[in-house]
Amino acid sequence: MHIGGVFNIFGKLLILLSLFLLLPIPFSLYFSDGMERVFLLCAAFGALAGSGLVAAFVPEEDMGYRDGFLIVVLSWLGLAFLGAMPFYFSGQMNAFIDCWFESMSGFTTTGSTVLSIVEVLPKSVLFWRATTHWLGGMGIIVLSLAILPLLGFGGTQIFQAEMPGPTKDRLAPRIQDTARILWTVYFMLTAIETGLLMLGGLDFYDALCHSFATLATGGFSTHSASIGHYQSLYIDSVIIVFMFLAGINFTLHYQGLIKGKISAY
Repeated sequence: MHIGGVFNIFGKLLILLSLFLLLPIPFSLYFSDGMERVFLLCAAFGALAGSGLVAAFVPEEDMGYRDGFLIVVLSWLGLAFLGAMPFYFSGQMNAFIDCWFESMSGFTTTGSTVLSIVEVLPKSVLFWRATTHWLGGMGIIVLSLAILPLLGFGGTQIFQAEMPGPTKDRLAPRIQDTARILWTVYFMLTAIETGLLMLGGLDFYDALCHSFATLATGGFSTHSASIGHYQSLYIDSVIIVFMFLAGINFTLHYQGLIKGKISAY
């Protein structure tokens, strides 16, 4: 085992997630829910913890599959812990274990919740809740491989350990390029669905949150009644279609939609 290399990569993943913790801040300012300081502090905590691990442990090459599995396990536990902090400091969820459950449910795209009324959470925290879904839908580790070449060490092992399904198709010779292609498809589908939902009358905030939940096939909503809140056949239909598309192997989407090989489907 290469423990030093594992903790070095885990530290970089914490730093990456800390950057995503800044995304809800514009929504916090727009809706004036007072959570911007909480997200800043949570991001700072994650960045400091990650930087400490990166400074304490040097990168290692020749990492094996066991190292990849350990990174994935640490990431699910540690990133979900960091992701739980905004829930806890929102003041609406008193038990941290409930917050950790909510965060883990988001990142694993399980969709289970301890909340009977989700509207009690501030708008920016609901956006963060949807963001955990979106990141988990493709996998934050696969995202890290796409945008952080620093994680090239053991990239194949991490990719194999993280990606769901019996086969992990490479779309390019390098794992980083494959990860970028997969996330490009994921981003395109998210943008298209967001636009279609806005055409159906949803504002940008609700459309984006529900697109995040749809593409992750998880189901977190900004309303306790979920999409039933809208009483719209159009909204239901858009989400049904994109839930179906999100359940299809993204390699097929790349071949069919981007490369134009419709026969791939």
